[in-house]
This record gives sequence, structure tokens and C-alpha cells, in this order.
Amino acid sequence: MDENSVSAAVVDCAVSVHRLLGPGLLESVYEEFLAASLTAKGHDVQRQVSLPVVVNGITIAHGFRVDLLVDDTIIVELKSVETIHPLHKKQLLTYLKLSGRKLGLLLNFNVVLMKQGICRVVNGL
Repeated sequence: MDENSVSAAVVDCAVSVHRLLGPGLLESVYEEFLAASLTAKGHDVQRQVSLPVVVNGITIAHGFRVDLLVDDTIIVELKSVETIHPLHKKQLLTYLKLSGRKLGLLLNFNVVLMKQGICRVVNGL
């Protein structure tokens, strides 16, 4: 599947999970349900993927941790916060740059309607 198809599947599953659970829970709960929903639809989902950081020749093997990596293509960062801050988007962009991936989704489940909590982030590579 291409990035856009995978992204659409993630959004569909996120909407379903949000309808099922509603807002106000911990990020870990949404992560568990979203991963299970995507896996049930045939997607390869990796949770809490370590992302190494290399600076000045020094490697930190577990510098960052990606919430979900779907089909080895889309990085999904989950939040359950009152508002998304620009720092959250920059965090995801950093993950994309470090991993060499192009597309990420920032999903905030602490909203009335899930469409209000979806932010697509693209790495210009």
C-alpha cells in the first residue's frame, strides 16, 4: 500500500477507536486499541519503536520512541491533550527526519470529534 492508503486506514481506525472509547483516556489506551484495530485490518503495526539519534559520531540507540509505525511507512504519534502545541508537530517532524520517512500522523484523542484531532505532517526530505 502507498502512504496515502495507509494514512487513510490509520485515520479510519482512529475515528472508530474514538467513537468506541471517547475522549479523556490515557494515550496508552488509545495506542493499544488503535494498534489492535489496524492489525485486525491486516496492517503491520509496531509499537514503541526505538529511534536512534546520532550526533557528532555518538549514537544513542534509544534516543526517541515512536508510538506506532504502520506498515513500515507511517509514523503515528498519539496524544490525549487539551490542545496540540507546535512542539508536538515539531516532535513528529523530527521523528520523520531521523527515520527518513515522509509522512506522519499526529492524533489527539482528547477532542469531541476525532477529525478535530488529526494533523498530517510531511517531511520535505
